[in-house]
This record gives sequence, structure tokens and C-alpha cells, in this order.
Amino acid sequence: MCGRYTLATIEEHLVQEFDVLQTDIIESRYNIAPTQSAPIVRMMDGDRRRQLDTMRWGLIPHWAKDSTIGNRMINARSESVDSKPSFRKPFRSQRCLIPCTGFYEWKKVEGGTPSRPKKQPYYIRRQDERVFAFAGLWDRWHGPEGEAIESYAILTTEPNDLLRPLHNRMPVIIAPNDYDLWLATNIQDVDSLKPLFQPYAGDEFAAYTVGTQVNNPANDHPSCMDPKE
Repeated sequence: MCGRYTLATIEEHLVQEFDVLQTDIIESRYNIAPTQSAPIVRMMDGDRRRQLDTMRWGLIPHWAKDSTIGNRMINARSESVDSKPSFRKPFRSQRCLIPCTGFYEWKKVEGGTPSRPKKQPYYIRRQDERVFAFAGLWDRWHGPEGEAIESYAILTTEPNDLLRPLHNRMPVIIAPNDYDLWLATNIQDVDSLKPLFQPYAGDEFAAYTVGTQVNNPANDHPSCMDPKE
């Protein structure tokens, strides 16, 4: 799964990587957690340019009775995303990119109890520290008072060699050459999209241990990414 990630970059790098218009909504984040808002990149029907918007992490299906369902829908398994009622429609026409500079994963280690195993957090980033993108889905929910909430989920897949010792899932990472394919609103062919769900090459990434301060979502500062001494 993917339960925390970072976007520690400047606006200029984001604009260049994703070819979006200039924006003033970006600030560096070091511990983005579910239910918080973060930037996504998407195409809207009729638009010729990618746009950068802010959404809530935790997808609320448009048909949901209340918004709390989104609290537990932060990830979507890529193997079944085209058949699950919550994700089927967004997968066909409401795909997005989730800009990030790294993500956290927790490995079970010795200690703790069966009910509360001890876990060591790791930080995973590109070797060159560039910004990259998760595959995401988004939806728009209208509440009983007429309020609208746009929200997203991150797709996951089998782990690569780097992540396998840490966890049995990893985020789907979209290569820059595939941004157009993933974002195209007119492409609804499942078979043309599923090859993108293969685990991304682990040799382009690095993983190292970090301190347990990242366990608390209130901690959102650069030291969250510091290697554990």
C-alpha cells in the first residue's frame, strides 16, 4: 500500500515535469497523510492542457451516502480497479497523476506484540531525487448541503525487488513517456492501460531507514526524510 508520501520540490520543477500552467498552490510537504489535501495533475474533457489541482486524499465515490467512506479508500488495487464499483468509472475517464518526491513504507521488525508489531519506517525516493508520479484516480462527490469534494486514490501493484523486503505492495509509478496515455480522457481501453501497472524498476530508486517521527502525520518537516542514525 501507500500510506504517506512527500512532495518536497519547487513549483518550477513541477511545471517542467508535468507541463502544467504556473500555479501558486504548491508548497513543500514532507509527510502527506490520508484525508489531507495535495496536488494532482489531470486533463478535463475538452481541455488541451494538463492542469494542476488540489484534492483530498481518500477517494469518495460520487454515489456515496457520506464522505467518511473516503477515509479508508486511499489506495486502489490495480489488478481489480476496472471491476470494483468505487473505482470502475474513475478508471475509465477520471485518471490523474499524483506528483511526489518519495514515499514511506513500514517494515515489520523484531519486537512488539502480535497485536501491535514493531515497524521500522523507510523512505523511498529516486536515485537522482527528481519528482515523479503515482497513478491515481479521482472523483467528485456532492454532499447533502450541496458541497462538492474532489478526492483521489493511489493505485498499487506488486512490489519490485527493492520494495519486496519491506512490503507486499507498492504504488504504481507512471513513467514520463506514459503521462499522456494515462491522462487521456478519451482512452477507456483497459488492455491498453494495464501494462502501466507493472512494478517500476527498482534500480532507479533508493530506500533507507528514517526516524519514527514520520508515524505522526502532525510532523510535516524536512527531518522526516533524514536517514536514521
